[in-house]
Amino acid sequence: MSYPAPTTRLSRREWLARLGKTMLVSPLLNMAWLNMAMISMSCGGSKSNNSGPPPPSDDQFLDEIERAIFLYFWEQASSTAGQVKDRALARGNDTRTVSSIAATGFGLTALCIADQHGYMARANVIARVRATLTFLLSQMPHQNGFFYHFVDMNTGQRAINSEVSSIDTALLLCGVLTCRQHFQDQQIIDLATQLYQRVNWPWMLNGGSTFSMGWTPENGFITARWDTYSELMMLYLLAIGATVNPIPASAWQAFTRPSLTYQGLTYITNTGAPLFIHQYSHAWFDFCNKQDAYANYFNNSITATQAHQLFCSSLASRFSDYSNNLWGITASDSVNGYVAWGGPPPMGAIDGSIVPCATGGSIPFRSSDCIAVLRNIRSKFPQAWQRYSFVDAFNPLSGWYDADVIGIDLGITMLMAENQRTGFVWNTFMKNPEAVAAMTAVGFH
Repeated sequence: MSYPAPTTRLSRREWLARLGKTMLVSPLLNMAWLNMAMISMSCGGSKSNNSGPPPPSDDQFLDEIERAIFLYFWEQASSTAGQVKDRALARGNDTRTVSSIAATGFGLTALCIADQHGYMARANVIARVRATLTFLLSQMPHQNGFFYHFVDMNTGQRAINSEVSSIDTALLLCGVLTCRQHFQDQQIIDLATQLYQRVNWPWMLNGGSTFSMGWTPENGFITARWDTYSELMMLYLLAIGATVNPIPASAWQAFTRPSLTYQGLTYITNTGAPLFIHQYSHAWFDFCNKQDAYANYFNNSITATQAHQLFCSSLASRFSDYSNNLWGITASDSVNGYVAWGGPPPMGAIDGSIVPCATGGSIPFRSSDCIAVLRNIRSKFPQAWQRYSFVDAFNPLSGWYDADVIGIDLGITMLMAENQRTGFVWNTFMKNPEAVAAMTAVGFH
């Protein structure tokens, strides 16, 4: 097995909790153009990494991106176990075997999108979903329904001494529940429901009012908790809405919501965390035109994206590549390995690199600005577009282009592009009665 070097990549929980000693990770990304002609089990793809300028309309352009990303989730996953690689080579033909349950959650949702648009024969998609859910339920090791963050894509066995992860299990379940509503296939419905109902949510609270970030057989529960605003909303809503082993709705008040003011913009955030914290929960839960006692979180993400754009603009005197049509920094690969960087306030050794999923994951929040950036990358930086669409990161100033793509980064781009186009993921996921019940229970109106 070929595992990513854990000493160079930090997990989300390290960035958010600033532990400096939590699990090491290696997210991954992979994306490309999927030809309409290959609606078959043997997905092909354009061999070219420079197939001309992006299509004329925004819808066509986003469709091109989605087709390419779907190809990653189809090719870079086990055909029998359905587990999606954490990362892979941007050009394809990757031999690594480490998958992440978060990437699999995005991948399950990608299968729903592919079926909706006819990117792949429906029978093939359903077979892959069934295989994935069956493997998760019957063969993947778990603790009280929570899964290990990283596993071998073929065997499901724990990889890189990873933790049983609360947030990554939530990302996986979001994909599982999207499949339950989209396919309306009895076997898929039953498997998905069993996976959701098997989770013992109170166990991960470990006697507290907020979730532990995870558990390992060697050391027990991780002391750091999901106690500050971040991508955690989906975790709490899934647990509150559960019909088996739920947690009380009062847990929604247990995490803090600090605010930041930047260039006259005030919004809830987690200081020192990358931009993706304002994206992930929004990929499935529809917060648009809703608010609780604290905020309209969709509008909050709009403001966070605007602040990030202004922050990047403020760096233009140092990095001449940053402009109105080229910005976006979030946790990603870099020439020095995987890093957490971004702002405001400045975090990490920012060096002028561009991270396409920063704008890709924010498309619904500032669509015109974000799509303009992606169009600019697509047309002016041909090396940044490979088999699975955009590489994870690149630096126009140094000429560095990442060799890899990262599954969760591709995933957030695909889901948010589809939500901007049709609202499909939101509309499908919010058909889950547990999601609606949870949002009602915590006071959304």
